[in-house]
Amino acid sequence: MIDPTEQKMQVQRKLEQELNNLNILKDKVNKSNQITTGMVNILSSFEDRLAKLEATILPVYNETRNLQRLQENIDYTMVALDSVIGYYSVSQEVEDVIRDGPRSANEGDFKLEPFLAAMNRLQVAKDYFQKNNPQSVELDNVISLLTAGGDALNREFTDILHKHSKHVSPIVLLDMVGTGEDASLEDMAPPSLNQLPDEVTTELIRIADWLFVNNKDEFMFVYAQIRAKILFKSLHTLKEQQRSSSGGSLQSYSPLPRHKLQNRLADTPGKKGARKLQALEKASKMFHKASQTLGQSTGLSLGPRRSGVNLEVREDVVDEQEMENYLVCVMALQKLLLSERALMTGIIPLAHHPKVFEVIMQESMDMVVQDGENIATRAKRCISRKDFGAVLVVYPILKNLLNMRPEFEKTFEGCDLNVRSKFTTILNTLHATGAKALEEFIENVHGDSSSQLPSDGTVHELTSNVLMFLEQLTDYTETIGGILAQDPAYMHTLAAAPGRQEKNRTLLGIYIKKVLAQLNHTLVSKSEAYTDLGLRAIFRLNNNQYVLSSLQRSGLLDLVKNSVPDFENNYHEMISDNKTAYANNWSRVLNHINIGEEVLAVQMGGKMRDKDRNTVKEKFAGFNKDIEEMSKQQRGYSIPDDDVRQALIVDNIEMILPKYKMFYNKYSHLPFTKNKEKYIKYTPQQVQDMLERFFDLAA
Repeated sequence: MIDPTEQKMQVQRKLEQELNNLNILKDKVNKSNQITTGMVNILSSFEDRLAKLEATILPVYNETRNLQRLQENIDYTMVALDSVIGYYSVSQEVEDVIRDGPRSANEGDFKLEPFLAAMNRLQVAKDYFQKNNPQSVELDNVISLLTAGGDALNREFTDILHKHSKHVSPIVLLDMVGTGEDASLEDMAPPSLNQLPDEVTTELIRIADWLFVNNKDEFMFVYAQIRAKILFKSLHTLKEQQRSSSGGSLQSYSPLPRHKLQNRLADTPGKKGARKLQALEKASKMFHKASQTLGQSTGLSLGPRRSGVNLEVREDVVDEQEMENYLVCVMALQKLLLSERALMTGIIPLAHHPKVFEVIMQESMDMVVQDGENIATRAKRCISRKDFGAVLVVYPILKNLLNMRPEFEKTFEGCDLNVRSKFTTILNTLHATGAKALEEFIENVHGDSSSQLPSDGTVHELTSNVLMFLEQLTDYTETIGGILAQDPAYMHTLAAAPGRQEKNRTLLGIYIKKVLAQLNHTLVSKSEAYTDLGLRAIFRLNNNQYVLSSLQRSGLLDLVKNSVPDFENNYHEMISDNKTAYANNWSRVLNHINIGEEVLAVQMGGKMRDKDRNTVKEKFAGFNKDIEEMSKQQRGYSIPDDDVRQALIVDNIEMILPKYKMFYNKYSHLPFTKNKEKYIKYTPQQVQDMLERFFDLAA
């Protein structure tokens, strides 16, 4: 237990200690108050001094700021005065530069940039005077120099473009067509058509930029005119090269022999002649290469052509060579147009590309359109003259132009509708010509005026010509299908055809069926002119068999079956009917050797009456006469198909020989005459030998 007294003493000690601490704290608070009072006095004194200083300095500061503003105004005024003074002196300072002109291309001294800088100074001065002092004499001087400088820039632009614009040689164009080089719109300039050097293009761009920014756009018309002439010359030179390489449109192409080229260049002396010889030989090879590439795209066999000597010289006939030349020109034009569109980039402002491009391509495109229309016109003359073989070139041209249409449409993108429709005009013209040829061909088959029939009943020339024409159409199934698709009658027939999923093949099959139906009608009508019923039947049989064999051999039958699945059976039925009609012609021979009941009764009596003997004599004599007459006639019949000919011979033997054997065995031993050699001329074997020599003119 803690002693209270001791506890009290501890409390007193703690109290005394705390009182001491309190006294110490009071002393420190008093000192702090003294320090605070001192700081307040100091700060109050400093504030008073700052207020006095501000009252003294602020007027000085304001005065200084005013002086600085005055100084800046003076500086600005001096600069403005210098600038204005410069405007008044700029015409004198740049006059020599403007009068000299930008002749960097001619003198080799690069003056274009200093010239443009001088022109910019004049333009700025002009803007100043028009805004601030439009009555100033200096404005007239500046405008005069600007006009002179603008004219100089236009002349320089024209001179540079004239100097460096060269037509593309036929060798380059033919090489591009031959190798199938293709340039997309994103990279429109083919590498081989770098028509302007890069440094020249840079100068043209700089000049064009200044002219356009300063509202001097005459350069665009000049550019269009110059490039239009270059484009036309490139295409025209190619056409001239084609003529010289092919020897004219009526002669076929073959690379010109070296001795012929040497003869042509005999009057060209020295190295110049040798270089020209090499150039022509190279162009000739390039044209041959382009023709081979074109042959692959047209589907024609472009091997060695027929000699021009063997061709009938007619201006209205478009031969394969001329067709190839035209397609090469169209392909070359497309390459050139792509190059021209690329060349405009930077020189011509983008917004003006379509209008400038229209001017550039107009003359060349018109020439190609006119050439296409000329081909169509000449093809129409061939149609009216019924020379349908000469019209076939229309289809490969149309086929290739249709393939090129997307490229041309991209090239003409943004141009006027009239321009974009030019290529369509060629397609429509050739399309109409091709459609007319197809329809007129059917009409020609219907109204064939060749009245002369083959005397031996062989295949009519009309039949072979029709099948030859139809076979050549298969190379252009897609093209001709597209033509026929425009005819509602064909589309109506197509809708009911089982093979309509193969649209173009089925349409061509419908056309072939229509032609063959008309051919059959015409041949049947013509065959009525035969008085010999057997020959009439042979004629129909030969033609029907030829048609069927040709259809099977050429693949035309598969096309026709798309629309008429039983078409082949129809021809087999017609051929069977023809054979039956031919067999009916033997009825007069068979009538002589038919064994009647009356003759048999006489024969059983053991003795022949005069009437019976005369009957047997008439039968033998009639058989001999008719079989000899038919043998003479039918040895002159022609059946080109070996299988059909042998089948008919077998049919004849099976139809005649058994009955003749029966007749011969029954009556040859009877005493119906004392001079049997007169009536019994042929044994069954001799009759068989005779029948085997039918349809053989040499027998």
